[in-house]
Amino acid sequence: MKILHLFFILAALLTSACTSTPSNPRDPLEPLNRSIYKFNEKADKWVMKPVAQGYHDYTPNFFRRGIDNFFSNLSDANSSLNYALQGEGKASAYNLSRFLLNSTVGLLGLIDVTSGHDRTYAQTGFGDTFADWGWKNSSYLVIPLLGPSTLRDGTGIFANSSFRNSALYQNPHEDAELLSAAVDGINTREKLLGIEDTINGAALDPYVYMRDAWLQIRAKKTGDDSPQQEEDDFNIDDLMQ
Repeated sequence: MKILHLFFILAALLTSACTSTPSNPRDPLEPLNRSIYKFNEKADKWVMKPVAQGYHDYTPNFFRRGIDNFFSNLSDANSSLNYALQGEGKASAYNLSRFLLNSTVGLLGLIDVTSGHDRTYAQTGFGDTFADWGWKNSSYLVIPLLGPSTLRDGTGIFANSSFRNSALYQNPHEDAELLSAAVDGINTREKLLGIEDTINGAALDPYVYMRDAWLQIRAKKTGDDSPQQEEDDFNIDDLMQ
């Protein structure tokens, strides 16, 4: 997974100079992104969606809830670190307290003992931290198997994964790392069952619909400019600044 992330981030940088004029200034790698999008569609149709559907249909709800709680609990630990890096002390302490409580009383996070209370601070990650540090309006990037992202957020995904493996999993064997990523992916895909029908039925070009919707969502979270407000001149994040 680490090699895969690095490869496609590097590919995005190396191919930025030879792409055609994009339909959106935030998407200078549109030909590459569309190719990956088509690959993801086929992988989802033939592998990811059927596996997620089978997981939903044949796995007890309490088991699926426990798996979801487990990975959400790990995200709370990651959120605590990132809020600290963003200078948000209260938010960091809040997410750390959730992580510690659920990791102990909640049996390694399988039981969310805090579920009866609405979250005071949303989860965050390294992509949000990079935005808080000034990396704004990042290039749109479709990541193989993972889907819509940006160059900044893709780098954040790699950082999130590295933190989880080194700090939380204590540098697991590669097989265990791959198993964790696979289970996390199945859990995430199961929660998104049906979304492909909404996307395909909502637009003539599902790729554009997904891209613009993703950029709008991230703009609200990170303070990026709205895609419609971008200037025409574009440099791929100034080579990651």
